Amino acid sequence: MKKLKVLFFAEGATLAHVVRPLMLAKGLDPTNFDVVLCRPKSFSKFTSGQSFPVLDLECQDGEVFARRLDRGSPLYDFPTLCRYVEADLALIDSEKPDVIVGDFRLSLSVSARLRSIPYITICDAYWSPERTLSPQLPVMGFTHFVPIRLSEFIFRQISPLAFHLHALPLERLRAKFELPPLGYDLRLCYTDADLRLFANFPSLFPDVRPHTGANFLGPIAWSPEFYGGLEFLTGKGPLTYVTMGSSGDPLALERIVPILEKLGSRIVITTAGKALPFKSNPLTTQVFDFLPGLTVCQHATLVICNGGSPTTNQALTCGVPVLGIAQNLDQFLNMNAIAAFGAGLLIRADRVKTAALEQAIKTLLNDPKFAERAKSLMAEFHVETAYDILTKHIELLCGIDNCLE
Repeated sequence: MKKLKVLFFAEGATLAHVVRPLMLAKGLDPTNFDVVLCRPKSFSKFTSGQSFPVLDLECQDGEVFARRLDRGSPLYDFPTLCRYVEADLALIDSEKPDVIVGDFRLSLSVSARLRSIPYITICDAYWSPERTLSPQLPVMGFTHFVPIRLSEFIFRQISPLAFHLHALPLERLRAKFELPPLGYDLRLCYTDADLRLFANFPSLFPDVRPHTGANFLGPIAWSPEFYGGLEFLTGKGPLTYVTMGSSGDPLALERIVPILEKLGSRIVITTAGKALPFKSNPLTTQVFDFLPGLTVCQHATLVICNGGSPTTNQALTCGVPVLGIAQNLDQFLNMNAIAAFGAGLLIRADRVKTAALEQAIKTLLNDPKFAERAKSLMAEFHVETAYDILTKHIELLCGIDNCLE
């Protein structure tokens, strides 16, 4: 049987959108698939040394994306999406794939259809059109100073218009190429494809039912390579892994660390290259720029992070409960699901008070129910399962029916 060619598009908005396609590309059986990965050049250090071709992809600068996210602006404007379509089509016409797999490459909603090539998007279930979108007020400039109840009231009034404006650039793009509109539904704008594969635990989203156009791939937990020693992970007493990511507020660490020290926890912190705003105690606290998060989680009793799916997936894959200090809408949507399941707790990044932090940390360390719920997720999916699911759906989209035996 002829090998199927799969063209992966890794958008450069965040590292997660690059490493998820990378891991899936590496997991496909090379005897059955020819794989090509496209990613922004700025992420080349994470994709070097692969056994398959890796090509450069034009992407909006990650700092521009972060600024738009922080300000609550549309994540991509119309001219950017138009350039994306040109770049997509050039790669598609050059590589001639049988299937396209993208991760938050919104332009593929148009590009793949213009070339009539089956398109799979890797996305998060909290954006699924199969569930009601009940967004929580994200952290914005005014929420630091305005009472939360008043801020939430303002947000409820303006959110329909805000979501409409966020959907507008893609709707304009679809209209330009005479494709039907998506009804200004932000969920569809973020996940439109022939097949949506959710990189999440199914139990966290019981209202999302798999069907012919959507299925759960399961969590894709990635860690960078690390060549130093990891002896500090073993020792007496509980270990708490604290990682606020590149977007997290390092000042929150100034409140978190003394609480953990008082509670007798060993502490491992990764800063994503940011300087700590305080001096840590080397007897109890180890500080690194980066670490293999999955390995650290395997030794941890608690993980404290910004609530985003990359780190929470690492923690829950290892059966470790999570304290999420959320800032943007994705983090709130993700942590709301985890908290509702009972595997973690959520604190707003604009309401990080010492008393609230201490109560949440004590609860997660001392109440075994949270660890039990996290461990119940641990057995749901393994990365090999994700490769099998992706393989079956690629073959199905290409008309190979015997894959669903």
